[in-house]
Amino acid sequence: MEHMAALQRTVAELREHCPWTRALDHQALAGYLTEEAEEVSEEIRAGSMGDPLRKELGDVLLQVVLHAQLAAERGEFTLDDVAEAMYSKLVRRSPHVYRPDGTLDLAGRVSRRSRLPGSASKLKRNRKKENSHVPHRQRLWARDPRFPREPHGGG
Repeated sequence: MEHMAALQRTVAELREHCPWTRALDHQALAGYLTEEAEEVSEEIRAGSMGDPLRKELGDVLLQVVLHAQLAAERGEFTLDDVAEAMYSKLVRRSPHVYRPDGTLDLAGRVSRRSRLPGSASKLKRNRKKENSHVPHRQRLWARDPRFPREPHGGG
């Protein structure tokens, strides 16, 4: 994970020495995170794998590292805390694979297969959201406070 450590160090240095990066806050970054996640989704839907997907995932990772760095500067949490929370969630949500302490439980896997969480149906519901047909940039604009929600004029 040497590149992950280098990424964290670089983001910390940019926060300290780059005026633009130093001025960023969670609110300013929120739209970028959404946009980058949409770009990953577009690459996948387009069938682009390999390098194009790797680069888009890197853009999402940068957003996560930036948000964690902001939080660390405020003494709230670190990137490692984010990873720990996700690790714990994966273990907790996968009792058919892991024991509560996080160790693999391959012997119990088959017997618990019938108790699998309903994540597949949840994923299908999420894919069918009302605005899934709307281009991602249009969805971003709809959430941007600089753009009016209602048309101007009488009424």
